Amino acid sequence: MNDAVLSIENITVQFGGVVAVNNLSMKVRKGEIVSLIGPNGAGKTTAFNAITGVYQATNGRVVFNGDVILESHPTGKMKKLYAGENADLYHKIKKNTPDKIAKMGMGRTFQNIRLFKELSVLDNVLIAMHMRLRGNLFTDTFMINYKEEQKMREDALALLKIVDLYDQQNEIASSLPYGKQRHLEIARALATNPSLLLLDEPAAGMNPQETEELTALIRKIRDDFDLTVLLIEHHMNLVMDISDWIYVIDFGKLIASGNPEEIQNNQRVIDAYLGVAEDE
Repeated sequence: MNDAVLSIENITVQFGGVVAVNNLSMKVRKGEIVSLIGPNGAGKTTAFNAITGVYQATNGRVVFNGDVILESHPTGKMKKLYAGENADLYHKIKKNTPDKIAKMGMGRTFQNIRLFKELSVLDNVLIAMHMRLRGNLFTDTFMINYKEEQKMREDALALLKIVDLYDQQNEIASSLPYGKQRHLEIARALATNPSLLLLDEPAAGMNPQETEELTALIRKIRDDFDLTVLLIEHHMNLVMDISDWIYVIDFGKLIASGNPEEIQNNQRVIDAYLGVAEDE
């Protein structure tokens, strides 16, 4: 049985003559915490952006919860695959944008924090929750969806308790310490009600204590929300401690995959991070 929540199949992302991601294939199974690692500039965030529809892949496809959500092929191959009765399929798949993919159940954070910095902590989470509202102009005008709005506020406060920001709910987001801003980003991603959570360098800029707290938080939300997690991270202690499976890329290509122990002892991974001696 295929229990993969996410399948990335031969994804290539090319910008002019630069191949940022090169024929990458990965699988993320339900309930796992999977890490995507590699040296700076290896193509990790580009891969995330292709998965979530920010970038259109040059080639390959993404399957999420059994549905093909993104697909791209070179022009000649595309015409052959999508001829006749399937002529509209390519157009439909290619049209999936980040907001549509988020509504399908894929939430994410970003390498560079992207909060609404002049709004309150609570408002940052509420804005993300509005994606789930069923209201329209009529119900909003006459406040018919008041109960839904109230439930949304209660849910937002519950999320802030989980990430230890309940007492700061009325503070301006930009006033939070850096580590707490990262926690707020995670709360905002959770507010979209995802089944798959993608975290792009969540421990960036954190001190050891904050990193340890983040590790515990990721485990907690995976368990409490029945989530699957895919993360990019440079903190190897966090990666080795938390990951069920690890994929390693270098110059956009997959060079290794395995459990933490296998990755730690993989010479090709060691060479990618530390470099290879000139006489080799």
